[in-house]
Amino acid sequence: MAGGRPALRWVGQVVAWSLILGVVAAVTVAVLVPRVAGGTPYSVLTGSMRPDYPPGTLVVVRPVAPEDVRSGDVITYQRESGSSTVVTHRVVTVSTSLTGEVTFTTQGDANDAVDPDPVRAVQVRGRLWYAVPHVGRVNQLLTGRQRRTTVYLAAGGLLGYAAYMFTGALRGRRLRGEPA
Repeated sequence: MAGGRPALRWVGQVVAWSLILGVVAAVTVAVLVPRVAGGTPYSVLTGSMRPDYPPGTLVVVRPVAPEDVRSGDVITYQRESGSSTVVTHRVVTVSTSLTGEVTFTTQGDANDAVDPDPVRAVQVRGRLWYAVPHVGRVNQLLTGRQRRTTVYLAAGGLLGYAAYMFTGALRGRRLRGEPA
C-alpha cells in the first residue's frame, strides 16, 4: 500500500490548493476589485431580481452620472435620500421633468408591476458592474469590521500555508540531496 500514499498526498494538495484559489478568487471579486476600482458591493436579499440575481448574489456597482443611466440598466439606489436601505432594480423608464430633474422608474425583474415611487438621481448609488452568485451570503453574515478581520486572517492563513509548503519542499530536496 506504499504506492497509495503519494497519490493520497497529491490529492490532498490538489484539494488544498483548489480551496486556497477559491478563497483568493472570492476575496478578490468581493473585496479587492471593488475597493481598487471605486465600486461598492451589496448583497441581494430578496427574490425581486430573479432569475439573474437571486438572493445571496453579490452585486458590485460603480457610481454613474444620471445622464448615463439608460432604460434596461440595473441600478442600486437608496429607498429614501440619506437612508442606508438600498434596492437593486432595473430601470424601465428615464424621465426628465420641466425643471430638468432626471427620475427613473424601476422594477424588479421578477415583479409584475413597476416600483410605486420614481427614483431621483440623488438616490442612485451606482449602476451594476458585475455580480457573483452566492458570495453575497458571506457578505451578509459579516459586518464591515468582521469582514476585514476575516480577510486578514484568511490572508495570514494562506501565507502561513504557503510558507509551510515551501519549507516542506526545501526539506524534501535536502533529504534527497538535491540543490535548493
